[in-house]
Amino acid sequence: MHFIASLNDIRSLTRDLHRRGKIVTLVPTMGALHAGHLSLVRRAKADGGAVIVSIFVNPAQFGPSEDYARYPRNLDRDCEALAPFEPEAVFVPDASEIYPPGFETYVTPGKVAEEFEGSVRPGHFRGVATVVLKLLNLVTPDAAYFGQKDFQQTAVLRRMVADLDIGTRLVICPTVREPDGLALSSRNAYLDPDDRRAAVVLYRSLCCARELFHNGETNADTLVAAVREVVEAERRAEVVYATVVKPDALEPAARVTPGCVALVAARVGPARLIDNMILGPAGASDEELIQLALSSS
Repeated sequence: MHFIASLNDIRSLTRDLHRRGKIVTLVPTMGALHAGHLSLVRRAKADGGAVIVSIFVNPAQFGPSEDYARYPRNLDRDCEALAPFEPEAVFVPDASEIYPPGFETYVTPGKVAEEFEGSVRPGHFRGVATVVLKLLNLVTPDAAYFGQKDFQQTAVLRRMVADLDIGTRLVICPTVREPDGLALSSRNAYLDPDDRRAAVVLYRSLCCARELFHNGETNADTLVAAVREVVEAERRAEVVYATVVKPDALEPAARVTPGCVALVAARVGPARLIDNMILGPAGASDEELIQLALSSS
C-alpha cells in the first residue's frame, strides 16, 4: 500500500497502472473512516482493479461557521482500517497543493445543488464538485464510489460527470447503518449518549414514510408530514428539512412513484444529521432500490 501526498506522484502512479492495463478505481473520503467508508472500499475491491483511497478534509466545502477545524482526523487509524483491503495507494494531499496560492477556478453546480443541503450550506456543493473534479483529473479512475447517504451529493456529481463528459463511472453504494438504523456518519462522534439515542429518529421517520408508501399512500405531502411528525416528537431533534423528491433533479414530487427519495435533515445536539430512503417495492434490496432510483432519472 503506497502512501502518497504529492499530486505528481499520484499522477505518475495511476498513469503507470493504466499503462499496464489495470482498471483504476477511486474511493474519495474525508477520513475519520467508519464501516460506511469501508463498504465502499470493499465494493471497489470486489469489482477488481487497483483501488485508490483519497483522504482529504476539503476546506472548500465548509462554511465559515462550520466544523472544518474540529472535523475528526486520525490518519494512523484510517490507514490501519484500510490495511486489510490492501488498496494500491492512500492519497493524502495537502490543502496547499489542492488549492495553491492564486487558485480561483471552481465548479458551480446548477439547480440540483440549490435546495436542501445547498440552501442550508451555501457554497458547499461548489466545494464538493470542485474537489471531486480535481481528484478525478488527478487519478483518472475508471470508476469512483460514493455512498447513498449523501444522496444529493451523488445527484450533483452525476450531473457534473454527465455535463462535463467525464469518463469516470460513478458507483452509488447503499447506506450502512448501526443495528438500530442510524446511518453511519463521521459526525456521529459529536453526539453524547442521550443525543445518540435520539438520533435514530431520522431513520424511524423515513421508515414511517416507507410504510405509508407500501400501504398505498402516494401523496408526497402526507409522507412529508409523517416524517416531520416523527422527528418533532423527539425533543432533542429539530427538523431542518423533510421532503420527497424525484431522484435526478431532486425536484419535489407531488405524487410518489417507485424510485422517489425521501430526504430528511435534523439537528440533534451539536450535530446536523442527514438521511434518506429510496421508496420502492416492499422486499426490494438496497442495491435494487438504488438502481430503481438511477433508472428513474
